[in-house]
Amino acid sequence: MLLRLLLLFILVPLAELALLLYLADTTSWRLTLALVIATGLVGTVLARSQGWRAWSRIHEELAAGRMPAEPLLDAALIFVAGALLLTPGILTDLFGISLLIPWSRTYYRRRLVAWFKSRFRIQTSGFGSWPPSQGRSEVIDSFVIGQDRKDHPK
Repeated sequence: MLLRLLLLFILVPLAELALLLYLADTTSWRLTLALVIATGLVGTVLARSQGWRAWSRIHEELAAGRMPAEPLLDAALIFVAGALLLTPGILTDLFGISLLIPWSRTYYRRRLVAWFKSRFRIQTSGFGSWPPSQGRSEVIDSFVIGQDRKDHPK
């Protein structure tokens, strides 16, 4: 895993630099700089709008009493997209923008969930249902037996 991360942190910046230099050589450095700035601006607008959409979906799910798993994963992917858009480069910007487009983000989310399911086993235990059904509430009264304290009435 460490070797993969090391390769990622070495190879991606080298590929970005090579692509930027090639693009600047074939067109002009002004066009290359404008392209990097334009992808950053487009990404910022998309990140803001998609971030607010994910935020409102999280609130809707919580208000309905459901766990907002899908909107939370979307928010995490939007956060990663924002981090990728902060790094200068064409490849990272394109990947970041693809994370911000809803239909491509759905593809990445499905792949990520499949990867999580293949690597982790989720086990839950409990009783009853949550949230409790409306109209039904149960109060359980309890007390401690056998504890000798001065403030405890006998």
